[in-house]
Amino acid sequence: MRTIHRLSVRQIGAVKLPDDRNNMMLADGGNLLLQITRGASGDLNRSWIFRYETDGKRHDLGLGRYQDRTLAEARDKARELRQKLIDGGDPAAERAQASADRAAERAAHARAITFKECAVRCIEAHADSWRNAEHARQWQTTLEQYVYPIIGNLPVSEIDVALIVKVIEPIWKEIPETASRVRGRIEKVLGWATVRGFRSGDNPARWRGHLEELFANKARLAPVKHHAALPYAEIPALVAKLRERDRSADHALEFTILTAARAGEVLGATWVEIDTTAKTWTIPASRMKAGREHKVPLSDRAIALLGKPAQGRLFDVGENALRFVLRGALADDGKPLRELTGGGMTVHGLRSSFRDWCSERTSYPEAVCEQALAHTIGSKTERAYNRTDLFDKRRRLMAEWATFCGKPQASGKVVALR
Repeated sequence: MRTIHRLSVRQIGAVKLPDDRNNMMLADGGNLLLQITRGASGDLNRSWIFRYETDGKRHDLGLGRYQDRTLAEARDKARELRQKLIDGGDPAAERAQASADRAAERAAHARAITFKECAVRCIEAHADSWRNAEHARQWQTTLEQYVYPIIGNLPVSEIDVALIVKVIEPIWKEIPETASRVRGRIEKVLGWATVRGFRSGDNPARWRGHLEELFANKARLAPVKHHAALPYAEIPALVAKLRERDRSADHALEFTILTAARAGEVLGATWVEIDTTAKTWTIPASRMKAGREHKVPLSDRAIALLGKPAQGRLFDVGENALRFVLRGALADDGKPLRELTGGGMTVHGLRSSFRDWCSERTSYPEAVCEQALAHTIGSKTERAYNRTDLFDKRRRLMAEWATFCGKPQASGKVVALR
């Protein structure tokens, strides 16, 4: 009887397990065995085993599935391992050491990966779940401004409470709302890094039962400061100044005023959302703060500001451009109005100007005015029964607003508040 090469390809293909058994070993000789097991579905699985003994202990070393390693290849591998045994080696110990070396290499790489690298990958991983690109931009901006200069280039595995405090403490009292968001974003990045195996242990940026013991409650530090708003009576003068300059950024800001929309909604708008025939702008739910589609009626002037239909965004400008345009338009003899009044006027504050105008100069119901601003109205139960968007009334409201904004001015100069 042969001591090695006992099996044949035909024999392996034809082998069957008795009904009362779920596994079986067939010996090819020379330490090589074919293991046959019955799977949960009843299919037979075949794999190679190299069996040997060292110091009285048996070792079964897997050599892969029969589908991946043929009989001839398995015999070649068994011959190689027998030679190692002859030379005094231990194949199982060598494999374990190789596995340990790979694990150590991965651990060293994990220790070397920086917080910034993890943050970038964390943002990429979650970007699809965020409502709009503005969210990702805010993440990136706050991390670059407050976090990366301090811990961005440090190994993420070394980030501890002391470093978190070093980031948060300088801004906690001055800008508590931003500081709170920064802390939450650091916590998110560190949580992602832990799950990915780049660090271990507790999250040093967590708030409850941890950092809340080190910092004062942000709600008690300072009252919420709302966006500074230009008095609605000065809106026509502002619009007149924008029309004098007639640039793309001026058009974008005037369009923002006429639609009472958020700056991010305007800057992210594309021609696909515009229906010039119906004079409507449909903002998809993915770009709305409330996560619901919002249809905006467009006045004739708003349509005119768009120009001819094209591809891509309506206005190829950024948020900073809108701020600079507003600041320049609100200048009085070269001095910005924000300096004269002691409070900076903001693009977002123009929505408040519109809302004040609605309350003081029109008789439209509150629901119509709030719908124009895409605000959530009433409780969840009330919204379930009141599903209308009051679009026809909103169209009349926005037409009146456009008329007010465009009324002739004696002077294009905005009068500073004293």
